[in-house]
Amino acid sequence: MQKRSVRSRITALLGVTTLVVATPLTAQAAPAPLVYVAMGDSFAAGSLVLPAKELLTCARSAVNYASIIAGKLQPAAFRDVTCGAAQTTHFANPQPGIITGTAAPQYNALSPDTTLVTVGIGGNDIGLVGLAVSCVNLLPPGVGSSCKAANTAGGVDKLAQKIDAFAPTYGTVIEEIRQRAPQAKILMVGYPTGIKKGGCWPVVPVWSVDADYLQASLTRLNLRMAEQARAHGATYVDLATPSVGHDMCKGAATRWIEGLIPSVVTNGIVPLHPNAAGLRNAVPTILAAAGLPAPTTA
Repeated sequence: MQKRSVRSRITALLGVTTLVVATPLTAQAAPAPLVYVAMGDSFAAGSLVLPAKELLTCARSAVNYASIIAGKLQPAAFRDVTCGAAQTTHFANPQPGIITGTAAPQYNALSPDTTLVTVGIGGNDIGLVGLAVSCVNLLPPGVGSSCKAANTAGGVDKLAQKIDAFAPTYGTVIEEIRQRAPQAKILMVGYPTGIKKGGCWPVVPVWSVDADYLQASLTRLNLRMAEQARAHGATYVDLATPSVGHDMCKGAATRWIEGLIPSVVTNGIVPLHPNAAGLRNAVPTILAAAGLPAPTTA
């Protein structure tokens, strides 16, 4: 009787131990397949950086940072809906093509199984390119008008106000993405450094004071994006810091963003936009922010 009781208790104990050991192993679920959606404007699309995978509607490059990432990670599905001239309104609404056609709303690319989303947007909403063009001045400093003076007349920085008013839209975008893709990691990709402190007139014909104003405005937009990303549980990707020293003032071998006169040497056709090197060098920073392995150098 005593032996049977001990044997029973040992058997029961072994059964519990087996259950405890086995349960965690059987409960582990396989990781979800990588489904990647890239959203954004011409900076994300790599507009007219050749080769192009779509030319007439969105001028989307086949070597934009999203395509490079997809090529390295080989996701189960990859949907690149980045589009030149896009504003946040085109996330929910169709966008007229740059030359012809119509781009579908970018939110349409999202699905419940999406696991990674990159978003680069905002510059067109606040008129960033228009600002840069207004700052072009072929006359020597002091002869003519300053774009900073025009935008800060009366002691009010109209562009800063516009950026601050736009900032909550980033939060709205994040929440809309999360609603459509609840398991996705959302990366809000900032803009790279455009021009060095003090500028480089006349190489880039923007006065020193206006170069600093232009870059300060870009920095402000990045800061607002970062704030909204933190507030809404997304991840901000800082492209401004690693691109310091690679601005439009640099030579063809060094710059990652084109000036007013783009160069076929750098494979950057659109002024004031990233060239091939700028897109390529954004990839390690984006992958690090996503917690994914960096690509190997070819």
